[in-house]
Amino acid sequence: MKQLLIGLLAAACILTGNAQAQRNEAPLQLREGHPTEYTVVRGDTLWGISGRFLDQPWQWPEIWGVNPQIQNPHLIYPGDTVYLTWVDGRPRLGLTPGVRKLSPQIRETALDQAVPAIPLKDIVSFLNDNRVADDDVLSNAPYVVAGDNRRLVSGAGDRVYIRGELLSEDAQQILYRPSTEYIDPVTGEFLGYELFKVADARITGTENDITTLRLLGTTEEVRAGYRLLPSETTRVQSVFYPKPAPFDTDGLIIDVLQGVGYIGQFDAVVVNLGERDGLESGHVFSIRRKGEVLNDPVTNEVIQLPSERAGIMMIFKVYDKVSYGLVMRATNAISIGDEITRP
Repeated sequence: MKQLLIGLLAAACILTGNAQAQRNEAPLQLREGHPTEYTVVRGDTLWGISGRFLDQPWQWPEIWGVNPQIQNPHLIYPGDTVYLTWVDGRPRLGLTPGVRKLSPQIRETALDQAVPAIPLKDIVSFLNDNRVADDDVLSNAPYVVAGDNRRLVSGAGDRVYIRGELLSEDAQQILYRPSTEYIDPVTGEFLGYELFKVADARITGTENDITTLRLLGTTEEVRAGYRLLPSETTRVQSVFYPKPAPFDTDGLIIDVLQGVGYIGQFDAVVVNLGERDGLESGHVFSIRRKGEVLNDPVTNEVIQLPSERAGIMMIFKVYDKVSYGLVMRATNAISIGDEITRP
C-alpha cells in the first residue's frame, strides 16, 4: 500500500510538471498564408526561413531541432527545399537536400555556404569593433601619450607611445576610443564604458613605463588618451539557438550602437541586462514602446498611457551588466527608453 501511494504521488508530480511545462511553453503558431515548401536561396537566414512558416520565427529550434531529417538546422544550404509536415498533430519542417555539384580542384572548399542563423551582415561591425569595459579596467589600461614626431593624430604604419602597465603582453593589442558611459536609467548604477576599436597594434619596444607601438591598421585617427587593451578571448558566435528570455528579466533599451534617433529592424541596441541577470546569446525579448505622458483633458492630471508592442529583439553579445541585441522585427516606432520583456 505504501509503495502504491509513493507511485501515485510520483505520477502526480510528473503530470504536474508536464502541465506546468506546457503552460510555460509558447504554442507554435503557423503564419497566415504560409507555404507548404520553400527552396533556400543565397541571402536567406534561419530566422527568415522560419518566418515564412511561423508567426514567431524565433521558435525555429522547436520546429526544426526535433526533426530527425534536419539533424543540424544550421547546415542548410542554398538549393535545399524545406517543406511543412505534421507529426503527432504538431507542425514540423522537413528537408530535401539540393544538388551539390563538385569540380576538380587543388583543395576542397564548400561551393555553397550554410545559411546563417541571423543576418550577420547587420552585426559584423560589432563583432570585434565594440566592447564594454568596467571602470577599473579602463582606468588601469595604458593610454596613448604621443605620436611619432609629436604628431597629434597617427595612422596605419605610424609609431605611437603609450604609458602604463600592459595588461597582457602575449595577446594581440588593440587601441580603443572610449565612446559612451552607460548608466542605468532606473537605478543610476554605472554599467560600463562602451569602447570603439580604432587600431590593431604591435609592441616594438619598452623602456621604463613607456611602450612603443606600431599601428598595423586603423579605422580612424589615433589620438592621445586612447586606451590599449588586449583582444577579447571570446568571440561573438554566428550560430544562435533562440529561446525566450528568463522570467523576471524586464529591462530597458539604453542606447543604439549606430547612433540613430529611432530604431528599426536589424539595428543593434544596448540593454541594461547582462550575465548577472542570467542573459545568454540567443535570448529573445519583446520590445514594448513606452506609453506617452500627457494631461487628462478633464481632470488635467498627468497620466501615462499603456505601453504597446513594438517588436522582437534577440541578444547576440553579453557582458556582465549590459548586452547587445539585434532588432529582428519592428512593428512600431522604437526608441531609447523602451521596455523589453519576456515574449
